[in-house]
Amino acid sequence: MDFTLSEEQLMIQQAAKDFAQNELLPGVIERDEAQKFPSELVRKMGELGFMGMMVNEKYGGSGLGTLSYVLAMEELSKIDASASVMVSVNNSLVCWGLETYGSEEQKQKYLTRLATGEIIGAFCLSEPEAGSDATSQKTTAIDNGDHYILNGTKNWITNGNQAEVYLVIAQTDRDKDHHGINALIVEKNMDGFDIGPKENKLGIRGSDTHSLMFNDVKVPKENRIGDDGFGFKFAMKTLAGGRIGIAAQALGIAAGAYELALKYSKERKAFGTEIANHQAIAFKLADMHTKIQAARHLVYQAACDKDTGNDYTLSGAMAKLYASEVAMETAVEAVQIHGGNGYVKDYHVERLMRDAKITQIYEGTSEIQKIVISRSILKD
Repeated sequence: MDFTLSEEQLMIQQAAKDFAQNELLPGVIERDEAQKFPSELVRKMGELGFMGMMVNEKYGGSGLGTLSYVLAMEELSKIDASASVMVSVNNSLVCWGLETYGSEEQKQKYLTRLATGEIIGAFCLSEPEAGSDATSQKTTAIDNGDHYILNGTKNWITNGNQAEVYLVIAQTDRDKDHHGINALIVEKNMDGFDIGPKENKLGIRGSDTHSLMFNDVKVPKENRIGDDGFGFKFAMKTLAGGRIGIAAQALGIAAGAYELALKYSKERKAFGTEIANHQAIAFKLADMHTKIQAARHLVYQAACDKDTGNDYTLSGAMAKLYASEVAMETAVEAVQIHGGNGYVKDYHVERLMRDAKITQIYEGTSEIQKIVISRSILKD
């Protein structure tokens, strides 16, 4: 097994690191406090190719692999997880889903603009009563000849108000259970589509999270992705890849917290020496470094599985489960190493701790990942 990065991958990693340090870091605390969506920064990420990294170049993307994508995600997430989740959703859930399962007409109409960051997209699965239980869709898309009539509510939608294109999962035929679910492309300006207030969140406060309401929205048949009844499979296939992006985000949060803690431990003195020289702190750093490296290998393995065409359901679930746990644990320890300074915003680690928690929840909770993993290892 060789995780040696190519020259191109190292360049991508460095470009993401430079952008994070030079563009995302200034103002990140203020954006967090004000829950400000970084519109200008998203535009710049689009210009650099971060919004459509895995999309074929003929559709305006960068034509890169999943490993390159997770390298960029890690570096961006070290500094600003609010910005990186926008990259994750646009790449993993929206662009990948459209490129893999959309029609050529849909790709020409939507994917080319999404891949360049001209517009951004949103993935709409969760509902008030259908989060982890994705089969319990209450949103309906009633077949009405050449169009569907869409009604319902979606919750916790990243890019909720900033997106222009929404991939909406809805129930068309309840008698068919999950085989009666469809995935529809909804445009922001469609009549009957309303956006609720922005959620006041614990972490990733710069990302744009809203509830969406659909009231007799008329969606053309040509906006359905795949065959009739393909929606649930579309959602599950798309989320399987999305987990790799969130695993990379969690890895980045953990690595960012660790780097700050390591730096601080070499500067802060107590009892006549730098605190890094005290075994209590040195052992914390040793544990953090080891677990981050283990998480990194899991994330890279999942990315390589996806790039080589292997089944990445198991490796993606393991990567997300472990990386999110490491993110939470490392961020908490980073605050502890900083002591009282870790509890104030200027040192950044308290924000990373708040941001880390969501990685254990969205795109499949840790409990759901354990279901996926256990089913996979028990099925043979």
